[in-house]
Amino acid sequence: MAGPTEAETGLAEHRALCAQRGHRTYARRWVFLLAVSLLNCSNATLWLSFAPVADIIAEEFVLSMGQINWLSLVYLVVSTPFGVAAIWVLDSVGLRAALGVYAIPAGVVCLLSTICLWESVPPTPPSAGAASSTSEKFLDGLKLLVRNKAYVILAVCLGGSIGIFTSFSALLEQILCASGYSSGFSGLCGALFIMFGILGALALGPYVDRTKHFTEATKIGLCLTSLACVAFALVSQLQGQTLALAATCSLLGLFGFSVAPVAMELAVECSFPVGEGAAIGLIFVLGQAEGILIMLVMTALTVPRSGPSFSTCQQGEVPLDWTVSLLLMAGLCTLFSCILALFFHTPYRRLQAESGEPPPTRNAVGGADSGPGVDRGGAGRAGVLGPSTATPECTAEGASLEDPRGPRSPHPA
Repeated sequence: MAGPTEAETGLAEHRALCAQRGHRTYARRWVFLLAVSLLNCSNATLWLSFAPVADIIAEEFVLSMGQINWLSLVYLVVSTPFGVAAIWVLDSVGLRAALGVYAIPAGVVCLLSTICLWESVPPTPPSAGAASSTSEKFLDGLKLLVRNKAYVILAVCLGGSIGIFTSFSALLEQILCASGYSSGFSGLCGALFIMFGILGALALGPYVDRTKHFTEATKIGLCLTSLACVAFALVSQLQGQTLALAATCSLLGLFGFSVAPVAMELAVECSFPVGEGAAIGLIFVLGQAEGILIMLVMTALTVPRSGPSFSTCQQGEVPLDWTVSLLLMAGLCTLFSCILALFFHTPYRRLQAESGEPPPTRNAVGGADSGPGVDRGGAGRAGVLGPSTATPECTAEGASLEDPRGPRSPHPA
């Protein structure tokens, strides 16, 4: 067996020297978190303003339910192309400018992004993964993502799940009022859906951060979400099942929402060194596009209810039967979960970079990987769990030993 090359020997010595140094995190990251959280709250409030009282709005303004649904659909339609633009802005001018551009409805976010945040990246990277990320150009990054088989599977399945949750949130009141439940109870179910999702994310996040079981948590979470979705599709068509409905909505949020941040981290892991903005942004764009299709198909599959009506909807239209639509939603959720569970396998590229392991060999078309340290199912991560202590100077110099293109700045302007 051939011995190590001069470049490999130099790289090993360089990494040993870098291991004696450390990274630094900055308190301003909490300002970023607050700004993004407020922006999400602003968007969600505008998007779902009419959904919890759709029938009341339709009656008050003499509109059809289809017209009311477009108040939610227009958000998805507009956000799909602008989502692509947001990815370009993130990759080109940085997060601070992106917050300033897309935070016009939220004055507080504008204040935070223009006064409290002076730059798009910290002076030094918080981890070796951030330091060694090549931050590919916009089109180059998209090409790498499209050619990454694992990422494509994750993006389609996770985007479909986002689309299902989007449709569920927008149509929940219409589905429940057709079965005799009040708008107040529908709002309670929506609140439980969100609240238990937050609690689940608070519990699952630290566990996955400690164990690095990104793949396992995502697959199990989506499978449990499918079971909860099937339960909702069946129970929501029955009358007088308030406790069962509240429980299924709570479980749907607990399993579905809690796995979302873990799945986003998994997307970054399997697409590294493509920038986080492109990897996660493309998933959200797909989610919006799939949400449009799912919501349109669900509303198109509704038929007038033939049996006795228990409807409490106030819009004055013929009560609708949502049975086929809900079975479609449950079937799609199950399909996406099965595809992800059976066909998604990936190494944790960012963790491998932070641990100093040699990167896996990529198949440009199929996304296959080979080489030491490759993790295809989430097991055997003893070599990638420890935090790296390399500095940006170490990474920049070491790039010339690994990358024939020479060192690249870890913090593009």
